[in-house]
Amino acid sequence: MSQQSASGPTDLVVFGGTGDLSMRKLLPSLYLLDRDGHLDGGTRVVTVSRDGLTDADLRGKAAAAVRGHQAVQVAEPDVLHRFLTRLSHVTVDVGGDPAGWSDLADALGTGRERVFYLAVPPMISGPICRGLSDAGLVTPGSRVVMEKPLGRDLASSQEVNDAVGAVFSEEQTYRIDHYLGKETVQNLLVLRFANVFLEPLWNSRWIDHVQITAAETVGVGGRRGYYDTSGAMRDMVQNHLLQLLCLTAMEPPSSYDREAVRDEKLKVLQSLRPLSGDLVAQDTVRGQYAPGRIHGTEVSGYLDEPGGAPGATAETYVALRAEIANWRWAGVPFYLRTGKRLARDRSEIVIRFRDVPHTIFPGIETPPGAASLVIRLQPDEGIHLTMLAKTPGAGALRLRPVPLELSFADTFANRAPEAYERLLADVLAGDSTLFMRRDEVEAAWRWVDPIIEAWNGLHTSPETYPAGSPGPVGAHRLIGRTGRTWYEEEQSR
Repeated sequence: MSQQSASGPTDLVVFGGTGDLSMRKLLPSLYLLDRDGHLDGGTRVVTVSRDGLTDADLRGKAAAAVRGHQAVQVAEPDVLHRFLTRLSHVTVDVGGDPAGWSDLADALGTGRERVFYLAVPPMISGPICRGLSDAGLVTPGSRVVMEKPLGRDLASSQEVNDAVGAVFSEEQTYRIDHYLGKETVQNLLVLRFANVFLEPLWNSRWIDHVQITAAETVGVGGRRGYYDTSGAMRDMVQNHLLQLLCLTAMEPPSSYDREAVRDEKLKVLQSLRPLSGDLVAQDTVRGQYAPGRIHGTEVSGYLDEPGGAPGATAETYVALRAEIANWRWAGVPFYLRTGKRLARDRSEIVIRFRDVPHTIFPGIETPPGAASLVIRLQPDEGIHLTMLAKTPGAGALRLRPVPLELSFADTFANRAPEAYERLLADVLAGDSTLFMRRDEVEAAWRWVDPIIEAWNGLHTSPETYPAGSPGPVGAHRLIGRTGRTWYEEEQSR
């Protein structure tokens, strides 16, 4: 959480304010910020939707959302009352009755900072911004927050950004990726650039390969219709995984300044070796989950989930091999993978170091995964370093990997904020360091688009994998082709 004082009085205007994202993430996170003293006493939250709710209706829904949130546990009555009094609702039909915009202007008044959060599908971001402009609600100090997905490809992303950019400058635009708000992701920069002993090892001379994983046991649920047209590549790889890749591989920025950090991330994206044509078939794997068992419970396959088209070929799993063409990383493969309905929830970055160039212990087998650094994003956020040590006892010398653990929960007494807490606090404070710049988003699409185009040209369906399994067999062949294995396979041996 930012150590600066709480931001001044601000109106946070949430379009789509009664929707799933608002109720599951935004309003509970704002309650937690209020509870911990990170909201100015005059800050108001104005939700906007077509639902025609009264303020009392909204507050009832918000109270239930806060009480049901995992990080809240037990809502403090005084804090909850104070938070609920900040909330109000305005009915606006974007593109419909213009009276709603006048109602919103009346609710906001004048003389206060405004943050507009677009928790809506990207295609209506432009109309909302035009409506705000036409109603005279955009001031030089206003900010706009955009949720992913920012388009379906480079062209549609540019269209969305152009529409929003016609009203808000780049400095006023905050493109959110909640993965960047995770405490461990931010600690990755500290780990790399505040510890002198690690940076000399952070290159192709000492690192064999990198694995970046975002695995989930849940299925697509009510998002089947969205996933039919999106798939895991657009939903997860283009944003979350590539952002983690950037933070792992970037050069040291000149300072912890928003533009310095984002400049270095952009350089990584621009250095990615293009994947197209035959390389796509060789270095990528698509999967789709079939019926199976999760924690002993039977679950349906993707095609049996409600709300989608029969026989849809959307991928729920992606694994790929990426390379960064620069001096630091030449020859080091980065294996990225993400999937739904997998054996367990796990998001992590694994740095697999090379074996020693010469062993002085001939005849002693070196266990796999002997030298690895694991940054665990969820669950159980922390850092796990494995190194070889001698097994105690007389007789023949034996080596065994020994873990050194840093658990954030065990080490730090204060609670780690939720990702949306951190990012909402940064928006209110005007700090865009952990948000994506337009050129980053477009560079990611330029790399992803040829992969999706090649997949479409293959006219093949994704490989199926049983729910509750480690994923498609093809993913194991992908990494096994060079004699490597996925980290969890090394640990199970």
